[in-house]
Amino acid sequence: MLLAFMSRWTTFDSRTSFLEVAFGYVGLKWKDHVVIDKRYFRPAEVDNLKGDSSKARKVLGWKPRVGFQQLVKMMVDEDIELAKREKVLVDAGYMDAQQQP
Repeated sequence: MLLAFMSRWTTFDSRTSFLEVAFGYVGLKWKDHVVIDKRYFRPAEVDNLKGDSSKARKVLGWKPRVGFQQLVKMMVDEDIELAKREKVLVDAGYMDAQQQP
């Protein structure tokens, strides 16, 4: 469950923070690989989304078990493993390189 995880960042800052951690984890600079095109921004999007997990903490005794950077690294690790599995299938002729699982 992801509950008010990124409450201290604005929407754009959370994206760039995510990119910095994810690309940095594998030794890359995100700005060398990501293009942000404002044409694809949603005009009705709320600019500043903030979560508040205080009620869950108080009522349920909920505490986060994973921090932001750890979560991003877990996501990157999973994507790397998925890419390895897909490569095995492509190399064995079971999956076209353009095919999505």
